[in-house]
Amino acid sequence: MKFIHTSDWHIGRQFHNVSLLEEQRYVLAQLIEYIKSEQVDALVIAGDIYDRSVPPSTAVSLLDETLSKICITLEVPIILISGNHDSAERLMFGAKQMQSAGLHIMGDLSKVTEPVVISSKGKGKDMAFYGIPYCDPQMVRNTFDVDVSSYDDAHSYLVNSITDVKSTSQVNILISHCFIDGSTESDSERPLQIGGSDRVSYEPCKPFDYVALGHLHSPQYKGEQYIRYSGSLMKYSFSEQNQKKGVTLVEVNEQGKVSHKHLPLVPQNDLRIITGDIASIISQGKTDPHNNDYLLIKLTDTHAILDPMGKLRSVYPNVLHLEKVGMHETKSNQLKREALKRGELSMFKDFFSQITGEAMTQEQNKKMTDLINGMTK
Repeated sequence: MKFIHTSDWHIGRQFHNVSLLEEQRYVLAQLIEYIKSEQVDALVIAGDIYDRSVPPSTAVSLLDETLSKICITLEVPIILISGNHDSAERLMFGAKQMQSAGLHIMGDLSKVTEPVVISSKGKGKDMAFYGIPYCDPQMVRNTFDVDVSSYDDAHSYLVNSITDVKSTSQVNILISHCFIDGSTESDSERPLQIGGSDRVSYEPCKPFDYVALGHLHSPQYKGEQYIRYSGSLMKYSFSEQNQKKGVTLVEVNEQGKVSHKHLPLVPQNDLRIITGDIASIISQGKTDPHNNDYLLIKLTDTHAILDPMGKLRSVYPNVLHLEKVGMHETKSNQLKREALKRGELSMFKDFFSQITGEAMTQEQNKKMTDLINGMTK
């Protein structure tokens, strides 16, 4: 039996005020192709399906379209939990009715010990999926009337409650949206709690056959190879530029032994950081086959440039952010006195050459010098 583990779709997300909806549609189509080609028995989504608790209508439409293709057209069941970006109540609307179509939404904290079981149809052990939706200690205290004071206490209580009821005759999969202590985070993740108190231990998760985690955007494991974050669907910050995005294919043999591998997702337009002087970057952009990528440009030029964003966007239309690192790089990060003395004339020369495309003549240089001196007397 096989299932795909994915998380952190963040449908409806904007990046530097640019909608990523079509980019998300592009990678979700690849996910659907993997579901077909690998002939999986289930899809697991470990939270943060939407980017915010009240998603835009276009995001709702894309999710509805995607889930319909998987559950109805391909007849592959989906097990999903709510994340910290989702509203569990809104996500669970119609959940009971949708179970018959194969869509299992696990957002009710009081039912964490009730698994979704996928039958092996006599070919081995059945798979039992237990879901822990995103929750904080107060929610656990109120739901179960237990004394838990931290995220770790609350998560451990829930995991241990599931451990107490799970059956050894099944392959047991835990799904959780949380921050495992010591894992690698990215800039695009919303903190669960300020100050690091949101971290939880992986130790209580060890009795499970596979742990499908959500929240952190970098594909990784913690503690044991089978305690894994699949990572986000695509890159959502420039800090993720080198991450290899994808989904995790999990396979269970007839004896119940679990293996897994990474299936890559290729973006329509990548996220990249380019560093260099403006002339070199523009020259590169004219022949760059991926000039529509979303870019952070770090300019190394040490002089002022007129309309650098406009110039860069003539070859790289999706420049989203610009940093002028060269303007801050001097030997001691202090402007030299001589540069200050000739600052006005030097800046005007740069301005003149950028507007006219030519250097100032000696006569023009003298007139501007006299004008500046006259103004500063």
